[in-house]
Amino acid sequence: MAEPTNTPMPTAPPTPRSTSPALSAATRPTSSTTLSPTKPMIPASGLVLSSLPGEPGGPLGTKPVVLHIGDPVRYNPETYTEFTTLFDVIRPDVDERQRPAFIQALREGRWGDFAAVFRPFWGTGGEMGHWDAELVSLLPDSVKVFASAGTGFDWADTQLLGERGITYCNGGLAAAEAVSDFAVAMIISTFRVLPYCITSATSSPTAFQECHASATAQSHNLRGRTLGLVGLGNIGQQIALKCSVAFGMDVAYYDVDRKPSTLETKLGVRYCHGLEALLRQSDCTVLCTPAGAGRLINTESLAWFKPGARFVNVARGSLVDEEALAEALEQGWISSVALDVHADEPNVHPRLLAFAGTKAMLTCHNAGGTVETHIGFEELAMRNIMAVLGGGQAITPVNLQWLKSTVAQ
Repeated sequence: MAEPTNTPMPTAPPTPRSTSPALSAATRPTSSTTLSPTKPMIPASGLVLSSLPGEPGGPLGTKPVVLHIGDPVRYNPETYTEFTTLFDVIRPDVDERQRPAFIQALREGRWGDFAAVFRPFWGTGGEMGHWDAELVSLLPDSVKVFASAGTGFDWADTQLLGERGITYCNGGLAAAEAVSDFAVAMIISTFRVLPYCITSATSSPTAFQECHASATAQSHNLRGRTLGLVGLGNIGQQIALKCSVAFGMDVAYYDVDRKPSTLETKLGVRYCHGLEALLRQSDCTVLCTPAGAGRLINTESLAWFKPGARFVNVARGSLVDEEALAEALEQGWISSVALDVHADEPNVHPRLLAFAGTKAMLTCHNAGGTVETHIGFEELAMRNIMAVLGGGQAITPVNLQWLKSTVAQ
């Protein structure tokens, strides 16, 4: 349930386990290189990248080869210029990225002994499907790092990659600001019955008047209410700060990896020693933990919620038993939900869909989707690869425990 790393965003207090240095003036990309006036701050590797040692390359030369899957880089031209100075970059076309063709190319060694896999965008580069044993086993031994856009990494077997000595780096650091902002909006929606208000305003004058008269009795302020966070990684930390400082909420959290007391104090959060303890006291629970822990929200855990409690999910739909959640809504045990992610995307569970416009805010996996996030995805993926292939530490690794176990053997 714990986020594997805690590299802080600029708005979050630094965590003791964060060792990535801040971007220096010499290496910080300027705003003129992007399509946005604001670029998320991505830590640099702290290395002198011009001294990157040569490694066995592929068919293009003696520089390390990077396999670029997905669309071309579009937001960070200065960093990409630096990147292509250090590496030979091969980008298979969309036909080559389809799973059968991709497998065949790996089997025949078409791209040589490449050293890294680079996926700068979430919307493309996944054409080959799940990075399971079939794909991972075909990677050459030369691969050292796989850096991808996106916060979630349930589409790749990060344990198997680690056991092959490959560091997997996600884009969670770049998405934390956007996801936490979106989560705050969803939290507000559950307290202020926004789905009902919005639907009524666009339905008819009668519905408008009825909502104006009746919504007050269903609405509550956030101040003084208990917010329960399941997971306190980069996203959870920012939600905690925003909700405690701006809205005066009492923020509690549960994570299998308890954070240091100094961080808890800075964030204004308190620790619960189990999921049940957290749910029993929370007026609104937010799921903001990586996938892979099974269905955390199920029939058993829903019974731990306070009667009339609220639920927000900005993590993964696979963490929720949606049938059980729909049942809890139908019974009135859960008063309202806000769900950005769903178990069978792009399909929304039909029983949950029935509550759209009344008890449920349902969105399309949009929480991390901003221009600034994608600028950060690109930048962070390149910085991770430059760091690892330059002999340094990855900025946002998620599978170090598996690399460490491999070394220990």
